[in-house]
Amino acid sequence: MRYLPLTDAEREEMKQVIGIADVRDLFTCIPSGQCRPPLGKLPKALSEPELTAAFRAFGRRNSFSGYLSFLGAGAYAHFIPEVVSYLSAKGEFLTPYTPYQPEVSQGSLQAIFEYQTLMTMLTGLDVANASLYDGATAAAEAVLLATRRSGRRRVLLAGSLHPEYAAVIRTYVQNLPIELVTVAVDEASGRVDAADLGAKLDDATAAVLFQSPNFLGVVEDGPALAAAAHERKAFAVQVVAEAMSLAFLAAPGDAGVDMAVGEAQSFGLTLGFGGPYLGFMAVREEFMRQLPGRLVGQTRDLDGKRGYVLTLSTREQHIKREKATSNICSNEAWCALRAGMYLAVMGRTGLTRAARACHLNAAYFARAATGTKRIRVVYERNFFNEVLVAVKKGSASELAAALRKKGILAGVPLAWFDAGQKDRLLIAFSEVHDRAAIDRLLAAIGV
Repeated sequence: MRYLPLTDAEREEMKQVIGIADVRDLFTCIPSGQCRPPLGKLPKALSEPELTAAFRAFGRRNSFSGYLSFLGAGAYAHFIPEVVSYLSAKGEFLTPYTPYQPEVSQGSLQAIFEYQTLMTMLTGLDVANASLYDGATAAAEAVLLATRRSGRRRVLLAGSLHPEYAAVIRTYVQNLPIELVTVAVDEASGRVDAADLGAKLDDATAAVLFQSPNFLGVVEDGPALAAAAHERKAFAVQVVAEAMSLAFLAAPGDAGVDMAVGEAQSFGLTLGFGGPYLGFMAVREEFMRQLPGRLVGQTRDLDGKRGYVLTLSTREQHIKREKATSNICSNEAWCALRAGMYLAVMGRTGLTRAARACHLNAAYFARAATGTKRIRVVYERNFFNEVLVAVKKGSASELAAALRKKGILAGVPLAWFDAGQKDRLLIAFSEVHDRAAIDRLLAAIGV
């Protein structure tokens, strides 16, 4: 396609139509002096050795690697086999953009197909797409899919859903005729309040969306929630923020849910300052043609050889605009490739062992911390790898700050999300922790 620039006459006509005298008028909203930063303060150019040394000096200022971390709440540290980083960094995987031309993209397409297959095995559902942006936007896409498929406009969100996921969903639907209703949490169990759910479920409800394990670390009663939704002919959507739980708990499909969405960062993706992460979506077959994003399929060519193609791609660019089911522009294909490599390298046995270690480490901490003087385990049952504790004296933020001085990132204070939860601290465990690390945390708390 040739680039056809505007003529001076066309530019003048456009300025007259929108009522400006100069193109600079389009940028008057930018504060004075900020539109073009002064260039005089730029440091002088460095040679390559000097530049390398400068960046190494910057790196030494990062002290995170010296801390013992128990942070979680949606982003989790897991061991990643080195072969995953090595293979995913190969140029043929790292540099391709979008596999529109299957004849030159068979490697990428097969990798995505394998990822989709592995995600259906983990979720117990029929079809998984080729990835989404992240867990929060995947949850929002599930809301849109449910309302689109059902023709209903009311969606119930569990109060135990990650607050950031709920905020993203509200942002997505704020200008759409979709009503979001929050279902209360039973304080005694940390699960969705069944009575409140029953009172709010009606024939206008498109879906019930719940997280399990939820933001409080508690595993929800998925079969009961799915059954309640289905009684009103609504869809059941399970959000999974910690994908490692899929290798330990009952599969969402076995619980009767219609869609499983969430964050797959735990599968081979390192922790970063906000990403890139990996949203996933798996659904029953009846939703296949409503899936957002892309779907890679397996076929055979004219010679009978196996091949892979983009079977479905629901972006406006590819189909009639009014029939598009998604505005996703670039999926997280490379992140999905890493996840597929990670799952293949770990295998069923390795993944199960890692997930089991996550739970057993959390159980070890919860058992040792129960009945102690400084903290109280809020939910002693039905957790996977995150334990919610209540600080008996002072605030959770104060305890976290004190432990940080001892080189321990003890967890996430819930006050970051809800000012009324000042005494609650969410502590995450994974297979990267050993008993000595957990004992160090317990000793530092002074339980």
